[in-house]
Amino acid sequence: MTPPALGAALEVFGFPATAGLTDASGTLVLTGAPDAVRPLASVSKPIAALGVLVAVARGMVDLDEPAGPEGSTVRHLLAHAAGYGFDSPPEQLLTTPGTRRIYSSTGFDVLAEHLEEATGYPMAEWMETAVVGPLGLTDLDVEGSPAAGYAGTVADLLVIGREMLAPTLVPRDLWDEATSVQFPGLAGILPGYGRQKPNDWGLGLEIRDGKSPHWTGAQSSPRTFGHFGQSGSFLWVDPDAGLAGAFLGAEPFGPAHVEHWPAVTDAMLALAGRDRS
Repeated sequence: MTPPALGAALEVFGFPATAGLTDASGTLVLTGAPDAVRPLASVSKPIAALGVLVAVARGMVDLDEPAGPEGSTVRHLLAHAAGYGFDSPPEQLLTTPGTRRIYSSTGFDVLAEHLEEATGYPMAEWMETAVVGPLGLTDLDVEGSPAAGYAGTVADLLVIGREMLAPTLVPRDLWDEATSVQFPGLAGILPGYGRQKPNDWGLGLEIRDGKSPHWTGAQSSPRTFGHFGQSGSFLWVDPDAGLAGAFLGAEPFGPAHVEHWPAVTDAMLALAGRDRS
């Protein structure tokens, strides 16, 4: 049964949408069709980043080893600071690594190539053995581009959210680093929400901090991290509230998402009694 406040927040979209909420111990709310597989678009990136961090934890990759263009490292690629454009060819840089936050799918495709060389596994196979299998994600499809090609369910995203609340695949100190601001002070465009100064990111995860406007809720803590995708998807984790929320819809990201996503998140936080009002 969908709680009334969350149901009202979802009804305004005018198309089928599924949302879920979890804490570290288990799912609290599931609405709509939680097992419907939909494209995740850029929510693929934090899942792929988790796979990279497993390789770091196993000593197969170092965050500060060279990767991508000259002067760039694995850390730069994960933090959208390598100088690539959104989807420009990898030989075409827009700026020097470490000087601007330019959200880049190219950077994640380059990162996948680097991971394949370091581990000896194709990216999809590595993700299956390092993330999908250990977390029991039977519906998550990781055959596509790690930048935006994965597909899955809200139920899958809630499992990943629980992992991000209480990590088991990587050590806590590495996860704390992943959810901390990398290259502090860099400005840049948050797609769909305009220029943010600073535009803070961790390792494959966007960090809310004081950004406005933003796709999370007015009651979300500044430490909230996660990602949204152009398929109309999001996964956020609020460590202060001890919650993770996920959303998948039947229509791609647009004005309705910009307008109504914050209310969905605020309804989730209020439902769990963990808003900041």
